[in-house]
Amino acid sequence: MVFPAEVTTSMNFSALLILSFGMSMDAFAVAIGKGAALQRPQLREALRTGLIFGAIETLTPLVGWSLGQFATHFVARWDHWIAFTLLCFLGGRMVIEGCRQHQQVVPCKPATQHGVWLLVATAIATSLDAMAIGVSLAFMQVNILLTAMLIGLSTFTMTTTGMLIGRMIGPLLGKRAEILGGVVLIAIGGQILWSHFA
Repeated sequence: MVFPAEVTTSMNFSALLILSFGMSMDAFAVAIGKGAALQRPQLREALRTGLIFGAIETLTPLVGWSLGQFATHFVARWDHWIAFTLLCFLGGRMVIEGCRQHQQVVPCKPATQHGVWLLVATAIATSLDAMAIGVSLAFMQVNILLTAMLIGLSTFTMTTTGMLIGRMIGPLLGKRAEILGGVVLIAIGGQILWSHFA
């Protein structure tokens, strides 16, 4: 996607930062549930969880971007609509999931430490949106490596923080965080569409 020059230079990096933290909100919601499940998670467990989630969230946008590259020349005229639709769909799904009254953020079992494979499986599940975001980013002029690193770093930070404060805040705020993340994605989608026609 080609933005007007002045728009590209003034909003690109800030938009990527907002997108990165928006993508980390679902992991933050899950981390709060995991922190609550462990009752009193230690810093070591929080860092381990953050590293796993952050690493996977770094890789999945790269995978999605690579897949999107194959289709770029077929959809050049529709790139902004594709990005807008994907972001609104993903954001809307996050908002709907966050609004469900009886849905738990993550199954809670009394434990002192979460299994590695459970963390990996959960991280993959929460990173599927990041892969779809990577596909949409293939239709825009962005630094995908920087974007993936920002998403991974944001996810690491938010997941680690969520684990540590989960027992104090609980799943309710986790759902609100997911709603916030969805709203952010929808806002980014609207910004992309507006920038194309501006």
